[in-house]
Amino acid sequence: MKFYIVLAACVGGIAATPFPNAVNVNDLDERHPRKCQAKDRSCCQYLEYDYKDWHGYGPEYRHGRTITVKPGHKIQEAINSASRGDRIVVEAGPYAEQLTIDKDGIQLIGHDAILTPPETPVENICSGLSGDGNQTGICVTGSGVELAPFVTEHKAFLSVQRPVKNVLITGFQVKGFSGINIAVVGARNARVTKNTLTDGAMYGALTLGSIDTLIHENTVTSTTLSAIAVCMDNKSGVFITKNQVSNHFVGLCVQTRGAEVRRNTVSGSCFGIFVDPGIEDAKIIRNYVGPPNPICSLFGVNSGIIVDGAINTKVLDNVVEGQKLDGKGVGISVVDDPCTQQPLSLKCLALGRPAIASGNVVLRNTLKDNDLNLDVKTTGSNNLVACNRDV
Repeated sequence: MKFYIVLAACVGGIAATPFPNAVNVNDLDERHPRKCQAKDRSCCQYLEYDYKDWHGYGPEYRHGRTITVKPGHKIQEAINSASRGDRIVVEAGPYAEQLTIDKDGIQLIGHDAILTPPETPVENICSGLSGDGNQTGICVTGSGVELAPFVTEHKAFLSVQRPVKNVLITGFQVKGFSGINIAVVGARNARVTKNTLTDGAMYGALTLGSIDTLIHENTVTSTTLSAIAVCMDNKSGVFITKNQVSNHFVGLCVQTRGAEVRRNTVSGSCFGIFVDPGIEDAKIIRNYVGPPNPICSLFGVNSGIIVDGAINTKVLDNVVEGQKLDGKGVGISVVDDPCTQQPLSLKCLALGRPAIASGNVVLRNTLKDNDLNLDVKTTGSNNLVACNRDV
């Protein structure tokens, strides 16, 4: 993906220097009557989580049928014949298909069903979403979706006439699609849970232009090093929780205001969690980020969690360890992005100006065995880094 050059430019060569406009621990003590010690794991509790949970699955579809698909039959034919609220149960076995879901309330339930690319690609709104010629395994899409032409990363979302609502995808193995294994575009209250997504060349899962997407308890991995495991570029509302992610250049890419990224496990990735330029109010809480893939040494940089020109991010109670790369591995980074390095990232293109990291809070994280635990390089104001534990 083109924006990897931008990632490298933002992180490479950062030195461990004080940042002039940050709020420090002493300031924190003055504002709060309880002494806050950096070694105290429970310190700084004045900052409570304004936790926003997933909104739920919407209305029940009490009259839906159950349609069963067995190996040798087509899942898409079952989807085409289904009505609003139907359950499609797919039995264990191989299915060489691309799927399009554009009906409300469809519950696609795999019993260890394995979805792989067909010999002849099927064109839908997700075709070319991550680059010309790239295809998607499962495409959840609203009606009348409009996308901008592809420039970098993925097509930018413009509009949807009618979102598809309350779609569930669970229990599938989705393998080896040239673009994205599962894409959610122009949807509301979509759930992607308990799937195994392997070797999606550009994305394991991408949610785009949607509202209140839940991506929960999936395993997203690659046999070598794929591009991005899970990326969230929603209109609003995204909940990325308890996923197991490994062997990607970027584990979790945060491009949604107010994104909730909680209790995920990321390993073998060059950038574990990446909060993009200009993104506001993301919450990165109680995740584990482990050592990078050795292939990351080819890029010369890595970071467990990076806040790249983002605003009001909360990075709380995470564990980041083993970020080692010839002295350049960083546990948690907070940096500005000048948005000048070509080719520009998608969010830099949208901003059209430098992205200055401001109002970010990095609290109560555990940092272990990294080349550099905390690295902050920003001219932004009101960043707070406190009560983090080096072990």
